[in-house]
Amino acid sequence: MTQAFHIGVSSDFRTDVPGALEPVLARILDPLPYVTWDYYDSPPDRAVSPAAIADCDAVLVLASHFRAESFTGSDRLAVIARWGVGYDRIDTDAITANDVLLAITVDAVRRPVAEAILTLLLALAKKLPAKDRIVRTGRWDLKAQTFGLGLTGKTLGSVGVGNIGGDMFRLLAPFDLGRRIAYDPYTSSARAAELNVELVDLETVFRESDFVTVNCPLTPETKGIVNAERLALMKPTAYLINTARGPIVNQADLTAALQAGQIAGAGLDVFEEEPLDINHPLVQMENVILSPHALAWTDELYQLNGELACENVLAVLSGNAPRWPVNRDVLARPGYQTKLAGLRERWNRLAG
Repeated sequence: MTQAFHIGVSSDFRTDVPGALEPVLARILDPLPYVTWDYYDSPPDRAVSPAAIADCDAVLVLASHFRAESFTGSDRLAVIARWGVGYDRIDTDAITANDVLLAITVDAVRRPVAEAILTLLLALAKKLPAKDRIVRTGRWDLKAQTFGLGLTGKTLGSVGVGNIGGDMFRLLAPFDLGRRIAYDPYTSSARAAELNVELVDLETVFRESDFVTVNCPLTPETKGIVNAERLALMKPTAYLINTARGPIVNQADLTAALQAGQIAGAGLDVFEEEPLDINHPLVQMENVILSPHALAWTDELYQLNGELACENVLAVLSGNAPRWPVNRDVLARPGYQTKLAGLRERWNRLAG
């Protein structure tokens, strides 16, 4: 009898986003008699052991760490399907060397994160936290001094203009911005023109923007790319918004810049260490809006992340390529091709 496909699901789904994935699994996977799934243990450091995935053809992961040692003595796994788009916890060189494909859910995340950026931008521009405090403390006499910024004619800058950055610029099109500028060495001039975005160097983004948004992945090249030197270039009336990954911004440098009044404020959904220490100076700043790496978490994101992650898994199990592969080089590796051929043969036998 041909062995059924088995999918491992990281157990942190049950603790971090309870109820977000299970209804999708019940709707998409449970009706398939040749597919089984269950949870694998996630230790406190989220590092995946070879034993945890030894019987898995695929895994659905939230915050698991995959390193070279995760595959010692284990060669069955064919695909890691990430619930989301960030993959800084996954060693892509290691998984490629072990003939494992990583797939992400770009179409589920781009709009909710772009909406989150817009939320922070408008809240900062209109000084929403300060106005909320005026009402709560009865200090209506301060309302005239607490005026915000109009967006007409302002310059919006982005570090990165990929899927999320592109959607951000589209959402802000009706606001009559003055300039839309971005730094992204991987974006073509044709794509920038389509978005009505001017590609500039990194220093120009910081020097000339009224709002600087961070929309790049966390990589060795981007870690700490927002630092004291670049923050010093910003206007004292400008704001920084980060919904990407915390370590892209040097948090100590940002804190110092805010304390010194070098910039007007910040909107942060991500931090170098999460959760953020409640005694951190950022928590005490009235010109900073903080969110627990969840501002984009909506009903839409929950549903689509689960659906697209399942689609990615089923695509590979049936011997095909998923929609959004990350380590594309693995597709041409003989070892991966052998895995894929075996999966395709099993799928044809089981699914008929």
